[in-house]
This record gives sequence, structure tokens and C-alpha cells, in this order.
Amino acid sequence: MDSVAVVLILVAIVLGVLIGWFLGSRGTAQARAERDARAEEFKAAIADLARAQEQAAEAGELRNAAERFREERDAARIESTKLRTRLEAEDERLKEFVGAREAMAGQFREVANNLLGEAQKSFLSRASDRFTEEGKANEAKLKALLSPVQDVLKRYEEGLQRVEKERVDSYAGLREAVELVRAGQTQVKEEAARLVNVLRASPKARGRWGEQSLRNVLEQAGLSPFADFQSEVSVDGAEGRLRPDVVVRLPGGRQLIVDAKCSLNAYLDAADAVDDAGRASALRSHASAIRTHAQQLGSKAYWSEFGDSADYVVMYIPGEQFLFAALEQDPELWEWAIERRVLLATPTNLVAIAKTVANIWRQEKLVEDARKVDALGKELHDRLATAASHLKRVGGGLNSAVENYNKFIASFDGRVLVSARRFRELNVDVGNKEIEEIEPVDAVARAPVGELPAPAPSDDAEAAE
Repeated sequence: MDSVAVVLILVAIVLGVLIGWFLGSRGTAQARAERDARAEEFKAAIADLARAQEQAAEAGELRNAAERFREERDAARIESTKLRTRLEAEDERLKEFVGAREAMAGQFREVANNLLGEAQKSFLSRASDRFTEEGKANEAKLKALLSPVQDVLKRYEEGLQRVEKERVDSYAGLREAVELVRAGQTQVKEEAARLVNVLRASPKARGRWGEQSLRNVLEQAGLSPFADFQSEVSVDGAEGRLRPDVVVRLPGGRQLIVDAKCSLNAYLDAADAVDDAGRASALRSHASAIRTHAQQLGSKAYWSEFGDSADYVVMYIPGEQFLFAALEQDPELWEWAIERRVLLATPTNLVAIAKTVANIWRQEKLVEDARKVDALGKELHDRLATAASHLKRVGGGLNSAVENYNKFIASFDGRVLVSARRFRELNVDVGNKEIEEIEPVDAVARAPVGELPAPAPSDDAEAAE
């Protein structure tokens, strides 16, 4: 029996004796109460004794478990040492195996190089000769295909250069026109001062001067006689023969009628007047004369007698000062003339109109050149598409040659080389040269990044083929 249990039993016996003695020495009631208290204390002591026994038992089990753990740990250490020893032995064996494999691989490469060397040299020599011949033939075909393309590119470049030159000339001509307008205004003023006497003396001279001034303005704006405008064109109308001074050709077959009117007597009288009243009276007569000319010009209805003409007629007055003087006296003159389809024009605004017409003609020519360039570009595209299709077939031929070469290598390795090795196995003397290893060709012809659409069938495309 455990020593702790013995001690606890002895303590319980002593406590029982003491309780009995204590109870015997007291009265019945008090003894009973004390007995119950001592009984409770005894029960608590017994419970403490039981818990102490359980703890003692658990301590023994823990000691046993610790002992088993120490035994298992020692066994694991022994097993780990054994496994480490076996692993080191396996590493040594693996190193020996790798070294032996590398040695065998080196011997095999040496033997294969010796066996395949001669065959590879012979085949590559023949393949090189064949590729060289095919390359020369393909180069000649490619040059023949690209020759028309080069011609088209040259024509395309020339067309672009011509269009660019005309565009630059057009803008330069516009700047020159502005300068010409400025110079023309100065020139008109100087000529007006010199021709006052002549214009006053001869009505025919005034008419010729107005017509010549009109032609000068049109030519300065860039219009050419007989090509862009015609003088003294006559037609038979309902009221007799009509003959405007100038008919300007417009794009689309349209026409613009311009008639010069040079009524200057009243204006010259105003310039010679000695007082304001006489000058004002002469200027009113001048405005009335211009209104009369506009009325007569509108009544002729040139737009109905000339086919595809503008629905108005231009009344040219060869000097800004003549029109401005009339407008000062008759501010409604301009609107009144417009209502009768008559546009009052001076050298300043007529040159703007003529310059606009000239620019329209230039734009028409640029559009025509652009159409030619567009047609040339389409032709170039078709030729490029044809050349690309031929070049694609050349690439396909190269890929086919590489594929056949690789098939030969595979057949040579799997059939011919195996038979050649048997001579060595049969101890047959095959000489000192070894057959070298033949490597397959991995390169292929690169396909175009973006293919052109198939060319439209045309005579040029068939000629290029």
C-alpha cells in the first residue's frame, strides 16, 4: 500500500477517536450537534483523501508516459541515423550513374558524328546547288514581276509631284492676284486722270476704254481670252441682235454675261463744277445715267437668250469713284439694280469674281488630276496584289523544299543510319571516317503580315503575269 494512503488512514482513525472522546464528554444535544459537524468535516477529509489518491495515481501515469516518450524518442533517433546513412549511400550511387551516362552520351555523339559526316556534306552540297539555282530563277521572276510595279510607282510619283506643283502655283497665284488688284487700282486711278479729256470728247473712245478695262481685269485675274471668256459674242433675241461685251465660261457649261457701261459726261461735269450746287446737280445726273443704263441692261434679259447662263448680268463700271459718286446721290441704286438682275461691279469686286472663277477652274483641274491619281493608285494596288500572290507561291515552294529535306533526315536517321551501325557490330572494316549527324532545318519562309486582296481581273494584271 502506498505510504500516503497509510498516513491518511491513520489520520482518519485518530480523528475518529478524538471525535468519540469529545462526544462522550458533552451532553446529548450538544454532542449530537458537534457530532454532525465533525461528521461533515470527516466527509470532507475523506473527499480530500480521495482526490489525493487520484492525483497520486495520475502522477504515476504521467511518469509512465514520460518514460515511454523517452523510449520512443531514442528509437526515432536511431531510425533517423539509419535513414541518413542510406540517403548518403544513394547519393553516391546517383553521382556514379550520372557520370556513366554522360560518358556514354559523349561516346555516342562521337560515333554518330563520324558516321553521318560524309553523308551530310554530300547532301548539303547538292541542296546548296539546288537552292542557288532556284534562287537565281526566283530572283529573275521577281524582277520581272516588280518591273511593272516600278513603272506604276514612277508614274504615281510624277502625278503627285505635278499636283503638288499646281497646288503651290495656285496659292502663289492667289497672292499675286491680291498684289495685282492693289496695283490695278493705282493704275486705274492714274489712267482715269490722263484719259479725262479723251473720254469727254469721244463716246466711242469711252466705250472702247470700258471694254479694254474689262478685259484687263479678267486677264489680271487669271482668265484667258477665248478659253475662259469671249468678247463681242452676238445672239439673235426677241428684240433683235444682242451683243454683250464679254461672256465668261463657268464650270459645268454655265455662262456669266458682263457688259461695260462708261457714262462719264455728267461725272466729268461735276469734277469741273466751280460751286457745290453745280457739282451736286451734275452728280445727280450721273446717278440718273447709271440707273438708266442698268434699266436698259436688265430689260435685255441676257440670261434667257444665252443657254445655261447665270440668272443675272454684270454691269461693269470701269472705276470705283464713278459708282461711289452715284451711290452717294442715289443710295438705293444698288438694291434697285439687284431687283432687276443687274449686278453693279467695279474693277475691285469684278476681279474678285473673276478670280473666284479662275480658282474654280483650277480646282476642276485638280479634281481631274486627283481622279487620274486615284486610277493610278488602283492600278498600282492591283499590280501589287498580283506580285504578292506570286511571291506567296515562291515562299510555298521554299517551305516545301525544307519539308522534303527534313523528311529525308528522318528517313536517313531511322533506316540508313541503323543499317550502317550494324557493320560495326559485325566487325566490318568501314574505314576511319564516321558518318556525321545531320540536323534538320527549322527555318521557313515568312508569310506577309497583311495580305492584299485578290486583284481584280484586268488586261494590265494579265500582262504582268
